[in-house]
Amino acid sequence: MENHVTAMYKPTDKVKEDNPSLVTKRSVKFSKKDGDHSVITINGLKEPADHPDYPAISDLNLHIASTYVRDAKIGHNFKFKHDERSLRMYDIYNKWYLEYLLYFFLFVIMALALFEDPAVPNLALPIWSTMIIESTCLAYFTFRLIHSKTCMSGIFWMGDIKNWIVSGVIVITVLDMIIYAILLSKEKPWMRLVRVLRPLFLLNFKETRELRRSFRNIRRSLPGIFSVLILLFLVIGLFALLAREIFEDDSLLKPDASDYMSQYFENFWDLYVLVTTANSPDIMMPAYDSSPWTMLFFIIYVILCIYIFMSIFLAVIYKDYRKHLKNEVQKSVFMKRRHLVRAWDTLKVWKNPIFVIPWQRWMAVMKQVEPSRSVAELKLIWKVLDKDEDNNIDKRAFMKTVDILNVTIIEKSRFVPLWEKYFPSMYNSKASQFVINLIKHRFFGFFFDLLIVANAILIGFRIEYLEWFFLTIFSVEIVLKLYALGLYCYFTNLWNVFDFVVIVSAVILSIAAKAAGSNGGIERRSLDIVLVLRVLRLVRIFNNFEKFQVIMKTLVNIGPSIVPFGGVIVVIYYVYAIIGMEIFAGKITYYGYPSEEEMATFNKSLLFCGNPKLEGSEFYRDHYCNNNFNNILKAFITLFELMIVNQWHVVTSGFVAVTSKAARIYFLCFHITMVIIIVNIFIAFILEVFMVEYSLSKSSFESEIEKKIEELGLRAQVGSTTFTDRSSLTPNMEQEGSNELSREEVDLSKFQLGKSSNSVLKILQNMFEGELDEEDLGPADVEDLEQLDVHQTDTSPYPLTLGNVV
Repeated sequence: MENHVTAMYKPTDKVKEDNPSLVTKRSVKFSKKDGDHSVITINGLKEPADHPDYPAISDLNLHIASTYVRDAKIGHNFKFKHDERSLRMYDIYNKWYLEYLLYFFLFVIMALALFEDPAVPNLALPIWSTMIIESTCLAYFTFRLIHSKTCMSGIFWMGDIKNWIVSGVIVITVLDMIIYAILLSKEKPWMRLVRVLRPLFLLNFKETRELRRSFRNIRRSLPGIFSVLILLFLVIGLFALLAREIFEDDSLLKPDASDYMSQYFENFWDLYVLVTTANSPDIMMPAYDSSPWTMLFFIIYVILCIYIFMSIFLAVIYKDYRKHLKNEVQKSVFMKRRHLVRAWDTLKVWKNPIFVIPWQRWMAVMKQVEPSRSVAELKLIWKVLDKDEDNNIDKRAFMKTVDILNVTIIEKSRFVPLWEKYFPSMYNSKASQFVINLIKHRFFGFFFDLLIVANAILIGFRIEYLEWFFLTIFSVEIVLKLYALGLYCYFTNLWNVFDFVVIVSAVILSIAAKAAGSNGGIERRSLDIVLVLRVLRLVRIFNNFEKFQVIMKTLVNIGPSIVPFGGVIVVIYYVYAIIGMEIFAGKITYYGYPSEEEMATFNKSLLFCGNPKLEGSEFYRDHYCNNNFNNILKAFITLFELMIVNQWHVVTSGFVAVTSKAARIYFLCFHITMVIIIVNIFIAFILEVFMVEYSLSKSSFESEIEKKIEELGLRAQVGSTTFTDRSSLTPNMEQEGSNELSREEVDLSKFQLGKSSNSVLKILQNMFEGELDEEDLGPADVEDLEQLDVHQTDTSPYPLTLGNVV
């Protein structure tokens, strides 16, 4: 059975110049040979003639269609103009080096706080140098704004609030720099609180849409959170009033000799701290010592506020967050569909009785969207879309193009070892194949797993004389695997990369420690750390068990999806750190804690964290002086400790002592923002992502491609689990086909699905897209989908029952 592709697109001279691969004389032939095995061959045949009924597409329309498909693939929502100059400028705007340069300057302007007053010790820079750096960053941000304006229609650019925010922050920052320089020259202090606006750059460039989407979800979840928070505060206020009435006349004292529960606002603060469990049971003990019956007050309060209200917080946050996450996902689906519809309208041709896109037009677009993909791989994707094999696809098939492009497909030629390619006779000899089969055998892995266990035991008992034996045998393992699998196969497995880094580092450090002899303290210590890290190879053993394998894959897959939430945390930390430095910098400083013998010679002005107000305080007694806001790094560490919650009220008490009780507002706001809202939203996010990853083995598009690979007999064999996706590979490969094909042609015709590189957003798109009608493009009167608030009728969270999890 043979199927020759007929040409249906005649490229113009410009396309021939820009894309010579499109006009190379070739044809793609599918043929059924021995063992019902299909192969793809690319021969030097004449290019098929254009179909007489299909007019040639212009270069401009081809460029427009390719741009829409590319934006649909990467999730851009850019209203570019359709003239050739604007399209070329938009192509430049999307160049990877310009995008990475933007990320670099965003990092630099955020990192400037390390070098600005109050700077990290030994990193302080003159004010003129930090201003030059900041001005350079602002200049690049201005360039990106102007560049986007050249590509985008004026009305859309002016109507995008993100452009106005970035422009406004640039203007305010420049004015602040000028005022600061003038006042500095006159030796007048000036608080640069405008630095808290720097995170707005992170949130309002189009390239940081994932971070912006996370903040938008949080913002839209706040109304439901605040309703519960207000109710919680009312309950705390009521119990604070009850505590004053119950305990005020008992003349009880706290351990610091202050009155117990006699002041309403102090009661409110102490009871709020109790909600975080940080001062439990300290706050209860004076009343408990007076009368055991008073514990009923605290038991009722704890059950109501900690176990009921905090659980309601998580439930409300999970419910609202899931609703808004679903809204965001469906908006991204609408955006993707709108781009594809615009591309369809540009590419479609009439073939009675419907519009279609012919092979050559689709191929011309793909070579611009995916220039790195081979013709054979694109032909495989086409075969998935063109189910009736008439060399045309309808609109429904074309709308699947982006989703299928997001599936990782690997050609066998990519994982053929170099030594097999350049020394085939040696690699394919009987002796070599015997060694390779031995390495790929499962007992080879079991043997080294046992050695890992033995190595861990010897390290635990500090038996060091066998250290070189294990280093040698593990090094031999790496060499053998590299020989059998090749560089690509070996280094695309994370466990292999971990093994390689640990063992190679251990070998290098062992040699360095041996050469340094008794003076090699640093080398010896580094080697000990690396040897302990080798014990982590034990985790690899769990990967051999199915239940652990699912969990490990889930953890690996959700890793990249946590990055936007990491950005959210960094932004919040940064804002609170800048404010904290402006308020508390220099109030508390770490000078050490002298012993009684050192007190006579110790500088008295440096006692009590350099502030006499801390004398006798719990803050100083617990050695918390290093928790301060004297530079950005110390501020981040202090905020991290506050986020952990334990003893956060003691840290707060230190800054209250050196300022006033109004300082509690800062720490209370941080706790509500970070611990109650962000951490709970993060938990809700992990729950949703875990359930999606755990429940979905593969997307429908992965299944379609895998089915087509099986149908055509084009599945590649891989002897190890390096390229296993969420399903297992076929254990044995079929015969290589007829003798008419060279080995290179056969290699090019073998495919395997790689590990899924899709983000959780892509997975959620596949999951929620099924709930939308295929023709649903969102409200027709809403042009900017980022401003769309999709209201869902079914917002109930997925029921987490034992049956669902197991």
